[in-house]
Amino acid sequence: MDVGLRVFTWLNGKLVGDDPYGNRYFVHKANRKRDGREMRWVVYNGLAEASKVPPDWHAWLHHSTNALPNEQQVPRFDWQKDHMPNLTGTRYAYRPPGHVLQGGKRDRATGDYEPWTPA
Repeated sequence: MDVGLRVFTWLNGKLVGDDPYGNRYFVHKANRKRDGREMRWVVYNGLAEASKVPPDWHAWLHHSTNALPNEQQVPRFDWQKDHMPNLTGTRYAYRPPGHVLQGGKRDRATGDYEPWTPA
């Protein structure tokens, strides 16, 4: 976290909650408003990467809801997956068969491919 955000948060921030990833969420303790809305911000755990914010906290940060995610019980369905940050550029990123970092060899075509030739 940079020094400016640390000082601003220390002087003006009121902690309202945190998420399972260690991100901490704040509101302005003097109830200061920006564009007519309450000032809300996140202090990331580690590198600042917006995709680390879970959907329920994202909705709160962007004023889609005023209820804090740790105070409301949102029903979860069986088909819903747990939130994952964007893994592009990391060693956990998806690499399909044939990707250069996966050996660079892909399966041969199955015979249903017909190359186009101009008439």
